[in-house]
Amino acid sequence: MTVRVGVIGAGMIGQDHIRRLTEVVTGAQVTAVTDIDAARAAEVAAGVGATALPTGADLIGSPDVDAVLVTSWGPTHAEHVLGAVAAGKPVFCEKPLATTAEDCLRIVDAERARGRRLVQVGFMRRFDAGYRQMKEVIASGSIGTPLIVHCAHRNPTVPDSYHSAMAAQDTAVHEIDVLRWLLDDEIVSAQVITPRATSKRFDHLKDPQLMYFETASGVRIDLEVFVNCQYGYDIQCEAVGEEGLVRLPDPAAVGVRSAGRHGTAVLQDWKGRFADAFDTEFREWVATVATGAEPTGPSAWDGYAATVITDAAVRSLESDGTVVTVDMKPRPAFYGGTA
Repeated sequence: MTVRVGVIGAGMIGQDHIRRLTEVVTGAQVTAVTDIDAARAAEVAAGVGATALPTGADLIGSPDVDAVLVTSWGPTHAEHVLGAVAAGKPVFCEKPLATTAEDCLRIVDAERARGRRLVQVGFMRRFDAGYRQMKEVIASGSIGTPLIVHCAHRNPTVPDSYHSAMAAQDTAVHEIDVLRWLLDDEIVSAQVITPRATSKRFDHLKDPQLMYFETASGVRIDLEVFVNCQYGYDIQCEAVGEEGLVRLPDPAAVGVRSAGRHGTAVLQDWKGRFADAFDTEFREWVATVATGAEPTGPSAWDGYAATVITDAAVRSLESDGTVVTVDMKPRPAFYGGTA
């Protein structure tokens, strides 16, 4: 079957996903679009032969929509995801699932009440080939029990609208999700330290930030978040085990030898780095919707966990590096837990 997708939010990421669903992923058709800017929704919808609708509720209730994609402003996510769950329609929500832990739990409770998974959250790193290879290595036991993980998340620059809490909420949140998945372990504490600040930042921003996490089994994670590194978009991850280590590969790039130097290009943004991961993410989501299966990607519970952990990191940042315990509810059996 062709999955008819309605898109709530026609901004940059919404338009990119509409292009992906239209030009890259087979078995999907964008049939409806809505946005707070009605003119933009009409223009985007016309470009793909879809209908522009006034509100998210109208889109969710449309008989021409089988599944919902939420790419609107973060504070609106909970409303739209809850509406899709109430309608019994699969919903893919870009991160964050919601901007508060309370709203995340409302979504978790609504989905559990429906009795089946309908929600997938857009943490695309789980679909990256390199991270998937790391997951296989760790799960195989070939490096032994994981002990330490070293990570870095670097951007060349960020705009003036980027503030210090976003280092956890918008940037480190990707590492937080993928590390929970890689280690199959829960993060129980967070600490954020601010070293000497780069002169390249805006004055209101604390950058770089060093984040430290501990998991329930005692794995220690260090993460450098440096969003004004100048030289490029650089994602690093290395897991150290009792018998070896596994390192995330850098993106494939040709080596150039010239003028006495040997070098490779460094990517400049997340779009180039994770384009294939985004494509895989949507191919797999559309396939589950088409067959009536439950989504296999990040769940509503994963969205809740990420929000609770980033909240702890922000509290640590705001309290000058205090170690903050992550206040997470027990994971329900519905999501593979024991509660």
